[in-house]
Amino acid sequence: MCGIIGIVGRAPVNQLLYDGLTVLQHRGQDAAGIVTCAENQLFLRKDNGLVRDVFHTRHMKRLIGNMGIGHVRYPTAGSSSSAEAQPLYVNSPYGIALGHNGNLQNAEELKRELFLQDRRHINTTSDSEVLLNVLAQELLRQDGLQPTPDAIFTAIAGVHQRCQGAYAVTAMLVGYGIIGFRDPHGIRPIVYGKRDTAVGTEYIIASETVALDAMGFELLADLKPGEAVYITKDGKVYTQQCAEKPRLTPCMFEYVYFARPDSVIDGISVHKARMRMGVKLAEQIMHAWSEHDIDVVIPVPDSGRTAAIELAMRLGVKYREGFIKNRYIGRTFIMPGQQVRKKSVRQKLNAIGLEFKNRNVLLVDDSIVRGTTSREIVNMARDAGANKVYFASAAPPIRYQNIYGIDMPAAEELIAHGRSIAEVCEAINADRLIYQSLDDLVAAVKRKKNSPVDGFDCSVFNGKYVTGVTREYLQSLGKERGDAAKELRHEQTVGVDLHNTA
Repeated sequence: MCGIIGIVGRAPVNQLLYDGLTVLQHRGQDAAGIVTCAENQLFLRKDNGLVRDVFHTRHMKRLIGNMGIGHVRYPTAGSSSSAEAQPLYVNSPYGIALGHNGNLQNAEELKRELFLQDRRHINTTSDSEVLLNVLAQELLRQDGLQPTPDAIFTAIAGVHQRCQGAYAVTAMLVGYGIIGFRDPHGIRPIVYGKRDTAVGTEYIIASETVALDAMGFELLADLKPGEAVYITKDGKVYTQQCAEKPRLTPCMFEYVYFARPDSVIDGISVHKARMRMGVKLAEQIMHAWSEHDIDVVIPVPDSGRTAAIELAMRLGVKYREGFIKNRYIGRTFIMPGQQVRKKSVRQKLNAIGLEFKNRNVLLVDDSIVRGTTSREIVNMARDAGANKVYFASAAPPIRYQNIYGIDMPAAEELIAHGRSIAEVCEAINADRLIYQSLDDLVAAVKRKKNSPVDGFDCSVFNGKYVTGVTREYLQSLGKERGDAAKELRHEQTVGVDLHNTA
């Protein structure tokens, strides 16, 4: 999962891009990058690390220009090498820089095609570089020395025809403007907006509305599936539908976990959706476990909090904060390797003993992925003196890997894969486990009858992928993203970095 941003301003945009990336930091903690444009020249800074660590004053001073794009990344395809930090750049045609959120299913096929047909070399294992070169080649096919809006939209239509998978993209054409576009299924979020200043109107493209809110931009719209927006350096805005059969099926996990609660995605408030998830869980408990003996509801911070508050309110049970979170530890879900994740749970959370001692506790989390975090948290509650520990997940059992840019690797590494709910309950050492049903989850997120959403990609729950997928691809992806492969790549990357530093 990644975060993208692009800005066309009336003054230097380096600080705006930096501020926007810090707001989108939750979408990727592995690497960060910014590229700006001034007088037909690009100025780039990117590296592994958090936004605050990658950009220092000396870097910001060099990022000159009134137009630029930025990216925060965590690796799902390829390695965690700084060489794959984004934005990526290709010099022909025009000079193009690109940031990508998502994952291409047919990246290997496209890579061979780019070499055999287009004579293009791909230098990394990143599918984002493949996407960049496909866009570049499609732009190269257009007539004229300058990129007109029609030429750009025709090129993006060509990208849609060649690329399969999930992609929300912001790109910059040197000296001309920035582009944003979204795959024909609208799997990953992308929005655009504007703000009026004393010197003119400025425009922004970003992954989530929270980036617009934080910097005073007004939301104009979510990009529709298959739609593209082109904003020239002079502030002219063009939009066009570039896909033949678009269908809006955003990723359900954006609402469950990834997006910030203060974002609105495709007209749906993430915060309200999570509130309704808590209501649905409470209704399930009242129906199936009316004689419950829950003394207190405690959330797993932070993403379990919203659902937990509503659940406790509906059940008429005390709500308490029982875990204190260390804000300086990253999201354990994202961390490479099982041992690293397991160790970081205790570093990230600490229990408040008096909230647990001699109580029957219901812990509420957004989801259970590998089960590492859930098991450690249940054990922490027991160590803190809880009498019984129940666990509720605001999402259904995650049984299948994600192929659209979320780090859910081999299905065998998912705790619910091939296990019943009772077996998962035993595996995480809980006394009782309550999962949200998929029907209730969909109802919680898509409440409005007039919603533009046609459906959701719920593939991690039901194995039905909106773009279609082969068994061979799932197997190869599982090998590439499994913990063993990930730990090996991590070791190799550390070795290279140490060698270069010496």
